[in-house]
Amino acid sequence: MGRNLLMSSLENASFNIIFQILFRCVTFVINAWVIRNVGHEVLGIMNVRLLLLESTILFLSREPFNRACLGQKDEFSWRQLINQIWLSVPVSCVLSIVFVYIWLNWLPLGHPEHAFQYTFGCWSVALSCVLELCSANVALVAQLFCFIKLKVALDTLHIFVRTLLFLSIVIYDRSLALIAFSVAQVGSIGAIVVSYYIFFYWYIKNKPLYGKGALKSKVVPEAVLHRLYDNMDDFQFTSILDFLPKYSGSVNAMFSKKLGTLTLSFAKQGVVKQLLTEGEKYVMSVSPVMSFSEQATYDVVNNLGSLAARFVFRPIEDSSYFYFTQMVSRELPLHKQDQNKIQESCTVLSQVCKTVSSIGLLVLVFGQSYARTLLLLYGGESFVASGLPVQLLRSHCLAIVLLAVNGVTECYAFATMTSTQLNSYNYLMVLFSISFLLLSYVLTYVFGPVGFIISNCINMFARIVHSVHFISNKYKGTDYKPLEGLYVGKFFLLTLFIAGCVCKLSENKISRDSIILHISIGAVSLLFVLLAWAYENRDLVIRVYKKFWKKEDKVSLD
Repeated sequence: MGRNLLMSSLENASFNIIFQILFRCVTFVINAWVIRNVGHEVLGIMNVRLLLLESTILFLSREPFNRACLGQKDEFSWRQLINQIWLSVPVSCVLSIVFVYIWLNWLPLGHPEHAFQYTFGCWSVALSCVLELCSANVALVAQLFCFIKLKVALDTLHIFVRTLLFLSIVIYDRSLALIAFSVAQVGSIGAIVVSYYIFFYWYIKNKPLYGKGALKSKVVPEAVLHRLYDNMDDFQFTSILDFLPKYSGSVNAMFSKKLGTLTLSFAKQGVVKQLLTEGEKYVMSVSPVMSFSEQATYDVVNNLGSLAARFVFRPIEDSSYFYFTQMVSRELPLHKQDQNKIQESCTVLSQVCKTVSSIGLLVLVFGQSYARTLLLLYGGESFVASGLPVQLLRSHCLAIVLLAVNGVTECYAFATMTSTQLNSYNYLMVLFSISFLLLSYVLTYVFGPVGFIISNCINMFARIVHSVHFISNKYKGTDYKPLEGLYVGKFFLLTLFIAGCVCKLSENKISRDSIILHISIGAVSLLFVLLAWAYENRDLVIRVYKKFWKKEDKVSLD
């Protein structure tokens, strides 16, 4: 297999970042329109209650199977991997019935006028989750064989169909907002599933023709065909039916006990991680802490505060997890593995740590001076009048620094832990989740909505300590020091401190009179900080530039 895993991971992260920016821009525009034209309550039901249902079902039924199968392509047969990933469909069906019952009967709605649409929405979300997992097999194959642009294209299609269906119905009748959300959810997922299978049907059908040099297409450029089919000798699928589960004569031939154990470990971990990730929404849903209107406000601020996490950190984490699973073996000690791979993965971990830490610090410093400006432009003067949204967003900026570090260090830990270590960590995650939920509940009553953010910061700090301890022990006795990447440069920190002071002064003295001038000062300050970072990390910048430059040269030669 001649595919470059590092380049594929970098390309995947780059395209995912672009996609996340596009997706969030569309989402923010729709949310702003809904707030002004439909109401906070409906937005709260959609973005908190219904999306929480989707997140719960998908995370618990998809993540364990996907993570277990990602790093095992060379250890197990494709038949075992495909059969294993298909188990997520019946699991999602069972979870859908259980959680829809809970959402309809245990969680208070408080708005009888929305009861029918809410019920319709819950079942629609459940259906969309089951549909999405019917393409988990082809999505896994696409990721393992580095079909990066396919995922980006289908995710873009998802945005387009979802937005078109939602706006079409809401513009026709604003009272049908929840129905519109439900139809858009099912329709967009259905489009992705069908598109995945159509692509692989076309790909498999034309692969033999390409091998003979007889494939010609008026639609697909020849350079694209080369990128799709070159170095794909290990692509063993010869029919679209190969993506379906099959009986292989015995249960042992169909499924791997080791793969099942790994999946179960990730499932236990997934329950806890879901509580940690969406803990504040569970607390909001179970207890009468905030109304749907207040939940919508918190959700809007939370989404704005999580821009860096959604745009940058999550794509980097996903790509890094895939990269580390392919480069580092879970079961073998480092000294028994390919040292070239270990050295490269150590360098990548160090550089990724430095990059995300620097981004987190940028958000923290500039967020203190531009939180109010961002919210003012987004929701208007009335939205920021109470001061709470600004306070929430500034608090989020601190959480983002911790989120950046935790995401990468925990990603590496999960990608390289053995099954035994994963099981041990699951018990620790239980402690983290219980502590987080209790802290969220208590601190919310003490500090209001800011309590959610404080508890999240405490939780992430504890997880960072554990992940750093794991990585330090893993590299103990070697010359590798990947965690040095967490120490950003002194020149960068000094420049960032000066820029923060300038921007804060601008907020206090200039922003009330001229927002444009205030933003301009921030843009110039940010430019100087970025130049300082690039100068201090010029070796990293040059290395990344050369990698992409070589790839562009290769594509142009093809």
